[in-house]
Amino acid sequence: MLVGLGGNNGTTFLASVLANKNNLEFYSKNFKGLKKANYYGSVTQSSTIKLGINPETNEDVYIPFNEILPFVNPNDFVVSGWDINNSNCSEAMQRACVLEYDLQSKLKDYMKDVTPLKSIYYPDFIAINQNERANNVINRGTNDLSLENLSKGKWSHVEHIRNDIRNFKNENNLDKVIVLWTANTERYSVIENGINDTADNLINSIKNDHAEVSPSTIFAVASILEGVPYINGSPQNTFVPGVIELAEREHSFIAGDDFKSGQTKMKSVLAQFLVDAGIKPLSIASYNHLGNNDGYNLSSPMQFKSKEISKRGVCDDMIESNQILFNDKVGKTIDHCIVIKYMNAVGDSKVAMDEYYSELMLGGHNRISIHNVCEDSLLATPLIIDLLVMTEFCTRVTYKKLDGADATKKEFEPFYPVLTLLSYWLKAPLTRPGFKAINGLMKQRAALENFMRLLIGLPPLDELRFEERLL
Repeated sequence: MLVGLGGNNGTTFLASVLANKNNLEFYSKNFKGLKKANYYGSVTQSSTIKLGINPETNEDVYIPFNEILPFVNPNDFVVSGWDINNSNCSEAMQRACVLEYDLQSKLKDYMKDVTPLKSIYYPDFIAINQNERANNVINRGTNDLSLENLSKGKWSHVEHIRNDIRNFKNENNLDKVIVLWTANTERYSVIENGINDTADNLINSIKNDHAEVSPSTIFAVASILEGVPYINGSPQNTFVPGVIELAEREHSFIAGDDFKSGQTKMKSVLAQFLVDAGIKPLSIASYNHLGNNDGYNLSSPMQFKSKEISKRGVCDDMIESNQILFNDKVGKTIDHCIVIKYMNAVGDSKVAMDEYYSELMLGGHNRISIHNVCEDSLLATPLIIDLLVMTEFCTRVTYKKLDGADATKKEFEPFYPVLTLLSYWLKAPLTRPGFKAINGLMKQRAALENFMRLLIGLPPLDELRFEERLL
């Protein structure tokens, strides 16, 4: 279930599932002949994983990622969700202007009957320019559209969302439900003692309609209380301390924050490369402009601030990894500038420009400039697929500690509720309290691969290659 089903990401996700499930083919201006639907961009569906080395040929052996263990097939997803706008998914797909026209025409009959459930709208948390879209909300039943009136009844909103989740599961006879936020970026919630610092305080704050309880936190709490995993694909601080404590108490999985799809994914590779090569990044200037509704919402300063915080932290662990380049004497920071501008004309084609300015030996300098034009939702949608596939998989993995005299009496247990294993797909990975986030993409990928190998009895992957190095 997607929060933001009628947005660019939501409709593109639904379209990808339906197009692949029904083996659709379509004409595109970019290809000769018919193009078959695929899941390119998805790690779980379109990448491979190394098993080892063939001893007879000394060649690496790879298999598809989704064949190493039993993963759910995205074609089997049943999709629903919420949106503050009441357009059916066919209309929303046309509004988004993401997909080729021929593919849209073939998907129209599949998508026109999918209509978003009513969502929650607290105007204080998203840009005021979104008000015109908000015609499908459970808390807008009167003519009083004041902030105070729209923010009343927050506990009833939790119960409403919980009921939606139960109904969806029962009506479709589903084994599991996963809720994922791909709706608008919200402003940050203020973390206050006695308000959202503990699970009990947060529940009381919801019941008292406190102003710092956001819609995304309402969805998170409802999901946790229903025992279904909740993933935050936007940069706001949905997971205030009270939400994390509630997830721990209810043994319900959570993951976030913010899809790592384009510019930041590149940054998590290139910055790591520079630091590992002994080259000192001095500054990173990142500029974006885009014309979809995400960009429209981010044109508001409070919502942009959430995105800026999410993007800015991507180099932190890389700086900490090299005390030669970054220390108390020479400084422990990189000048990091982030700019996002809304330009309606470019639509979903996001333009990203970056300059990496670094110091070389003996006072030399190096500039790396990158100009990247990408279709925003077609990069983000495969991440949604991967997050859902991997989250569902993690719900089936349990472990038992074999230390101590009573080891045989211990029960198998699930993972800790914060799924840090999913950090590969997330810009600002949520971590267990007391632990630091890992942002380097290669480190995150290595953790995924070694986890898969561990579950089938293979040792962690290394590149020692003693077969060719030893006499």
